[in-house]
Amino acid sequence: MTGNPTNRKNLIRAVIAVVLILDIILLGVNWSLAASPTASNLQIKLLHQRRDLIAADVRRAEDIRKSLPTVESETDTFYQKDLRPGTAGYSSVVDDLGQLAKDSHLQITSTRFRPKVVEKRGVQEITVTITTQGQYADLVSFINSLERSGSFFLLDSLSLESNSEGSLKLNMELRTYFRS
Repeated sequence: MTGNPTNRKNLIRAVIAVVLILDIILLGVNWSLAASPTASNLQIKLLHQRRDLIAADVRRAEDIRKSLPTVESETDTFYQKDLRPGTAGYSSVVDDLGQLAKDSHLQITSTRFRPKVVEKRGVQEITVTITTQGQYADLVSFINSLERSGSFFLLDSLSLESNSEGSLKLNMELRTYFRS
């Protein structure tokens, strides 16, 4: 390598140029990496928030799972205590509504039933449409006694109409359920 000093200088210049080019490339890479940590920090913060939300969901699910036996027990008690057995038939509903109307000094003039089987629930839904008429105070008493009744009724709709005799006509749509 004792050859031509000019070749040697050119070789050193070429090596220095390559080193400078690599330094410039590394400077660019270093600068881009220095600029991106804010994006990475933001991503990390979002991931932490998502983890916290998922952890909260898991805790709620565990709480639900722990309370499930109590809910099932309460549901069984409700089914047994508040829902009529399927063998009771529509006559038990007519009897209950008739007694409530009688206690309120009313008479039910029309009763219609529409059954519907509720899949996978072990119940049969019965929509009951009734019509009665009387004085306002008696109708309010009937609705109040229906609400306080030991039988399970859901009031879906009601309408009042006045007639020429001075009394009111009450149309109600209720739902009740029979155990299957």
